[in-house]
Amino acid sequence: MTMKNFKNLIGLLSIVAVSFTACKKNEGGADAFGNRSTSAADYSQSSLPVVAVSGDITSSVTWTAGNVYELSGVVTVRNGATLTIQPGTYIKASVNTPGVQNGVLVIAKDGYINAVGTAENPIVFTSRYLLDGDASTTGKPGDFGGAIILGNARINVGDKLIEGLADNPKFHYGGTNDEDNRGTFQYVRIEYAGFQLAPNIEVNGLTLGGVGSGTTIDHVQVSYGLDDGFEFFGGTVSPSNLIALASDDDQFDFDNGFTGILSDCVAIADKNSTHSTSGGNSDSNGIESDNNAPAEDGTFSLTPKTHPTLQNVSIFGTENKNGISGLGYRNGIRERRGSEVSLISVIVSGYNTGIAFDSDANASLSDISSTSVHGFNNSITAAVGAYADGGGNTLVVNATNASTFGVAQPWYNTPGSPATVTLPSWASGWSKLVF
Repeated sequence: MTMKNFKNLIGLLSIVAVSFTACKKNEGGADAFGNRSTSAADYSQSSLPVVAVSGDITSSVTWTAGNVYELSGVVTVRNGATLTIQPGTYIKASVNTPGVQNGVLVIAKDGYINAVGTAENPIVFTSRYLLDGDASTTGKPGDFGGAIILGNARINVGDKLIEGLADNPKFHYGGTNDEDNRGTFQYVRIEYAGFQLAPNIEVNGLTLGGVGSGTTIDHVQVSYGLDDGFEFFGGTVSPSNLIALASDDDQFDFDNGFTGILSDCVAIADKNSTHSTSGGNSDSNGIESDNNAPAEDGTFSLTPKTHPTLQNVSIFGTENKNGISGLGYRNGIRERRGSEVSLISVIVSGYNTGIAFDSDANASLSDISSTSVHGFNNSITAAVGAYADGGGNTLVVNATNASTFGVAQPWYNTPGSPATVTLPSWASGWSKLVF
C-alpha cells in the first residue's frame, strides 16, 4: 500500500525512484514479466567468496558482508534458531531448474530473523546475474525466489499453508498471539523475486503470514517481482517505509484478516512492464485486498476481518495511458471479498479507477479521510454502500493526465525519468530505482 502527506515530508529526494503498491489477486492468469534489467556492473560484490546454503537452519547463524550467500531450494529458519544478516550482505539464488522452487528464504513460525541493514549498507536479495561479474548479463523477475516470514498471530482461517510452497508443517502459519515477534527486517532490498508453484499460487517479493505486532519491519523495497510486491496474510504487524516498484501483479496485497497499519509507504508502476490479467482483462492493481478466498467462506465474513489502516501511503500508476504495453492497469485500490480499509492521508493516482469497492465488499465498513484520489475513468466507485467520509478528501477524474497532488515528480515513465522521480527523505541512500 502507499501513503500520502508528502506535504509533511521535509524534502523530496531527486533520486531515481518510483513507488507503487501491489496486492495479489486470487483469480485469473499472469503473463510472463519481461521488463527492464540492471547491469551486473552495478554490483561490485561479485568478487566476494560465495557460500552455498540449502535445507533447514536449526541453530543460530550469522551471514556476513564479506561473503555472498547462494540459496538452493527453500531455506527454512526454524526450531528456535535466529538468522542474523549483517548490513551490506548480498544474497542470491543458485541456477533455477524450471518448475522447481529455488532461492526462497522462509522464517518459520518457530524461527527468527535479525536482518538489520543501514541506509548506507542495505541487505540485498537479488538476481545471481547481477553478481556474476559479467556486465553483459542482466536480471529478470524470478531469478530470486523471495523472502517469507511466518508467525503465530491470528488469521481468519486458524491455520494455513503459505502460498507458493509445497505443503509441509513448517510452512504453515497462524495462531493466537497477536503480539508474536519473529524478529527484525530493516533496510532490505528484494529484487527480481518470484516463483509460480501453480496458477495463482506464487511466491511474492516479501510475504508475511500471521506475523504479529512484535515484529519490526521497515525500510524495505521490493522491485520487479514476478507476482506481488508485498503480501500480508492475516496478522497484526505494522510495517513502515516500504517501497513497491513495478510488480507484475499488485504492489500490495492483503488477505485472511490482516489488521495492521502501513505508514509512510510508496508504490510505483513501470508502464513498460507487463501487467497481470484475469479472464483476458487487466488485473494489475496498486493494492488488492480480500477478507478470504471463496473456497474458505463464500460469504466473505470470516473474522478477524481484513481491515488494514493506510496512513501516509502513496500509490502511483502512470501519468497517462499513452504507450502502455499489454492491458495496462486496473485499480489503484481494489476492495473485494469482504475486505475493509481505513485510509488516512493517502494519495492514489494514475489508474483507470482510483478506488473500487466491489459488490462483495460493502463500502460502508470502510472510512476515508484527508485522501486525494485520481482516476482516468472514475475516482471512487462503490457497488454497495457508501464509505464513511472523514473529510478533507479530493476526488479528480481526468481521462488525459493523472494528478500529482503536490508531489514533485511521481511518474516513472515521464521524459527524463526515472532520474527526476522524487521520493520522500526516508528513502535516501538505501533504495534503488534505476533498473
